[in-house]
Amino acid sequence: MKRFLTILLGLSLLFNFNLRADEGMWLLSMLGKNYEEMKEMGFKLTPEDIYNVNNGSIKDAIVGLGNEGSPFRHFCTGEIVSDQGLFFTNHHCGFGMIQTHSTVEHDYLADGFWAYSKDQELTNPGITASVLFKMEDVTDKVLAVLNEDMSEDDRAAKIKEISKEIAAESTKDTQYAAYVADMFDNNQFFLFVYTIYKDVRLVGAPPSSIGKFGGDTDNWMWPRHTGDFSMFRIYTAADGTPATYSEENIPLKPKHFLPVSAKGVKNDDFAMILGFPGTTNRYLTSFGLEETMNITNKLRFEIRDVKIQILREEMKSSQKVRIQYASKYASCSNYWKYSEQQNKALKQLNTMAGKKDIEKQYSKWAKNNKTEKYGKALELIEKAYQTRQPYAIARMYMIEGLISGPELPYFAYQCSGLISALDSKDDDKIQKNIDAINGAGEGFYKNYNAETEKRLLVALFKYTYNNLDKQFHPDVFQLIEKKYKGDFKKFVDKAFEKSIFATEESFNEFMKNPKSKTLQNDLMLNAGTSILNKYREINSLFWSSSDGLDEGRRVFADGLMYINADKLMYPDANSTIRLTYGKVGKYDPRDAVAYDYYTTLKGVIEKEDPTTTEFVVPEKLKELYHSKDYGRYANEKGDLPVCFITDNDITGGNSGSPVINAEGHLIGLAFDGNSEAMSGDIDFEENLQRCINLDVRYALFIIDKYAGAKNLIDEMDIKY
Repeated sequence: MKRFLTILLGLSLLFNFNLRADEGMWLLSMLGKNYEEMKEMGFKLTPEDIYNVNNGSIKDAIVGLGNEGSPFRHFCTGEIVSDQGLFFTNHHCGFGMIQTHSTVEHDYLADGFWAYSKDQELTNPGITASVLFKMEDVTDKVLAVLNEDMSEDDRAAKIKEISKEIAAESTKDTQYAAYVADMFDNNQFFLFVYTIYKDVRLVGAPPSSIGKFGGDTDNWMWPRHTGDFSMFRIYTAADGTPATYSEENIPLKPKHFLPVSAKGVKNDDFAMILGFPGTTNRYLTSFGLEETMNITNKLRFEIRDVKIQILREEMKSSQKVRIQYASKYASCSNYWKYSEQQNKALKQLNTMAGKKDIEKQYSKWAKNNKTEKYGKALELIEKAYQTRQPYAIARMYMIEGLISGPELPYFAYQCSGLISALDSKDDDKIQKNIDAINGAGEGFYKNYNAETEKRLLVALFKYTYNNLDKQFHPDVFQLIEKKYKGDFKKFVDKAFEKSIFATEESFNEFMKNPKSKTLQNDLMLNAGTSILNKYREINSLFWSSSDGLDEGRRVFADGLMYINADKLMYPDANSTIRLTYGKVGKYDPRDAVAYDYYTTLKGVIEKEDPTTTEFVVPEKLKELYHSKDYGRYANEKGDLPVCFITDNDITGGNSGSPVINAEGHLIGLAFDGNSEAMSGDIDFEENLQRCINLDVRYALFIIDKYAGAKNLIDEMDIKY
């Protein structure tokens, strides 16, 4: 942020947005503005080689991973590396899919998985892979239907309406899917048109001892030694169009795929990353920063810490529980640690002072500008954050402590619609509900352990009860106070004794002949209903108390754009495809500490600790290390590279993104950031910000030497 929003005071007030190349998440259709800078840094291609609507280009090899219900909300990125739709992403991106296929008999999390022929690849229903066809600036079309007299609600409704019309028109009579995304807090609008593929199959994944080496201890840390990759393949109908799984489907024939470089990287080499960064808040005000640090991050870390400690103990108890909760634990622990580390970085960088300085200078500019809307922007923002503070706190406790902490109350609540169906006596309606609930139950109980859930319920109910302001307590807490004398364990034991949701067996037995009265009296369903009703009440108060925030943020961003009309600015990340460019580079994070730009397999062996699950090294990997059997993947020193760092600007959603060299070849997979710069989503620190990447040579080594999957090596265009 010190470079991102530096303020210059002279004869006139200006905000300096002249960004160094490593900062910025740039829209592909506007890369011409960055091209000269990219060339100076060593880039050897053209903007058309990256983004071209009429011919194959690098953007056609970039995959946004999503879910069928929300395909545009990409949770990770992948990159196509063969003419048969084979693509890389991170191990942690594929973790949920690997876990879904794992059983005690076939523990792919522990042992890894490799398809040595296409008929061994595993399908993943509900997972989508989006490839950008084109994007277009439609700001003028959207702004044409808006006016300054509209309320924010009317404005939002109109934007939604015109956006749907634009998207529908752009995809009429085509196979494409499209949506309009806003930029700069509803000041700019871009149309994104995608091909969304629906048959994505698991091809390969190393064991978690490689793919998650270092676990929570190394998460967000450098040096890193994690082989964070997995492989999938996109399939299409015979004519190349998107299709759901079928044995008749064929591998995708992409317009472009990335050659894979085994030549390695050196310090100061050019590196660019294309992917789908999730969310950044670089334009966040000091008022929003205070909420982020003191409410969102603080409470998320504290509440999840309760859950994390229980899951760690439970997952040690049996292989089955470990498999069942592996994906849930990974999801929970990732932002548990992130929240703590981000707060540390924000304090260390004194980001709050920087934000307040920006606002002070902005206010001076707005006063001199004599435009009323700019003058009131920060007042609107400040008032909204102050008013909603108690509801923001309560909301976090409800979400983290009672809804996403334990799982059973929310699952039971989701089945409550069956009550009205049964009462209606409508056989079709009843059967539809039963079928839907049975399907949901099958998925839920596959990854559910009753004893683990009981511990989570007792601990998180009690923690929330003791820390959440009593005025926001759900009715179930009053029941526990009165009937169970505040004894949460006694309540949970009774609920598990009586509730039809307590075990898979009792659930399945009940669903054979469901009764409305039984559901109405079910303790766990009533607990879930109580929690969700209170959450809705709090959530409604939260948003009604945020009145003026959207307008304030929009006008504040508009003011920044107005001031910097002649400078390059990039919008915050919002899960749309972006490019960031920079260089491979070492850094010095603290006094007397200097980090090199790459790690090797030697570091894996040095970190080995068989007493913890985080630093186990497979025997075969040790054998390959001691024999130095690295094949063609060693560097010039004879060492096997594992990871390297660059100064690229990334965030969540970029996981799995390709790191591409000056020639357009894949050199690595982005998978993490460094703890010293965890402020990055809010405050980019150019001297500390580093993107941690898997060296693709380590992935090739694991595929070739460790797994013996020569079929996958032969499929790629590898540049040695």
